[in-house]
Amino acid sequence: MQNKDRVVDYIVGWLTDYLSETPLKGYIVGVSGGVDSALTSTLCARTGQQVMLLNMPIRQTSEEFSRSQRQIDQLSEQFENVSGLEIDLTKTFDHFEGDMPSVTSKDQMAMANSRARLRMTTLYAIGQSNGLLVAGTGNKVEDFGVGFYTKYGDGGVDVSPIADLMKSEVYALAEHLNVIPEILSAPPTDGLWGDGRSDEDQIGATYDELEWAMRFTGDVNQLNDRSKKVLDIYNRLHGANRHKMIPIPVCEIPQEIKE
Repeated sequence: MQNKDRVVDYIVGWLTDYLSETPLKGYIVGVSGGVDSALTSTLCARTGQQVMLLNMPIRQTSEEFSRSQRQIDQLSEQFENVSGLEIDLTKTFDHFEGDMPSVTSKDQMAMANSRARLRMTTLYAIGQSNGLLVAGTGNKVEDFGVGFYTKYGDGGVDVSPIADLMKSEVYALAEHLNVIPEILSAPPTDGLWGDGRSDEDQIGATYDELEWAMRFTGDVNQLNDRSKKVLDIYNRLHGANRHKMIPIPVCEIPQEIKE
């Protein structure tokens, strides 16, 4: 990315223009202690419009929680239009999990996705009551490559300001905008498990490798074993998660059947 300032100005302008077409006051962002939400919240802050940053721990590691809070503190001090709010959802999630049938509460993936959906519900409740749009934090690799997000969880947003940026570009812009070093150096994680496992642990490939796979158009037979494995990981996840990336299927009934 050659001209980072131009990219920043473009995204900030896009956010400002989009907001101007609505009756709403600004943006709300869920911060996780990761680089994607840090960049998104910084870009929203630069619009000069009202921005609320929500820290929503659910059995979070202390490192993830403290990074989120430091991000909120930094932007609140730097921008007068930014405020922060912490809502600990652990007890709420505990009650939800306890009310589920045993087969559901013991399904780790179902419960992890439920964390993301509880946070989405919270963002929309707080956002609606304050006249704010929910700004998504997904990048291009996650949103359109491997589908590494929760449908109707962190994928449930009003706008996606960084969804056309590769992960490497997210890091470049975040560093350019002085996101705190602890966030820049932290291993990417979705924060849905409570044990600090990284995205790479779950996916089996780094974001740099996934970016390569997303762009790959060459001859598979010319690749080494690791590259073939990464490409297989990418293609498998892209296929399995394609339902997240396309519009909801609608059963369109021919008029002659209705008549």
